[in-house]
Amino acid sequence: MSIVTRVILNADNDLRYPTVGELDGLKSYFTTTEGRIEVASILRDREQDIIKIASKSIFQIHPEYIAPGGNAEGARKRSLCLRDYGWYLRLATYGVLSGEKDSVEQVGIIGVKEMYNSLGVPILGMVDAIQCLKDASMEFLSDYQFKLVAPYFDFMIQGMSI
Repeated sequence: MSIVTRVILNADNDLRYPTVGELDGLKSYFTTTEGRIEVASILRDREQDIIKIASKSIFQIHPEYIAPGGNAEGARKRSLCLRDYGWYLRLATYGVLSGEKDSVEQVGIIGVKEMYNSLGVPILGMVDAIQCLKDASMEFLSDYQFKLVAPYFDFMIQGMSI
């Protein structure tokens, strides 16, 4: 749910107008709209570059994943792993665009640990992979742009770590 929708629904549920604080939050969100769109565009356009950098990093941290018997051994398993990296990168853009962590949580965090556990995918590896995606994204973003997206990567990392 977007920040705008949340403010409207909260006010309507309480049969009131939005508070000064809520309106200030909207004002802050709207002043960063152009930057948010730029970040989403950069992440979209540089997805393959970001994933390439992140995958090099994760396999340096965890070389056992690409070793015989590892979770990312062979082209097929590795491509599935990289597919998930693209999914997490998209989740970060959803958060940036909506200005809320709710969309990241609903689309990507709830149930994901159980899924990875059932597939035998090490959760620590996914946490490290999201950190690698965050670090790789930083290479293509200004400091201001990175500050807009970093909280969503951190939210995913925290959600996977619990």
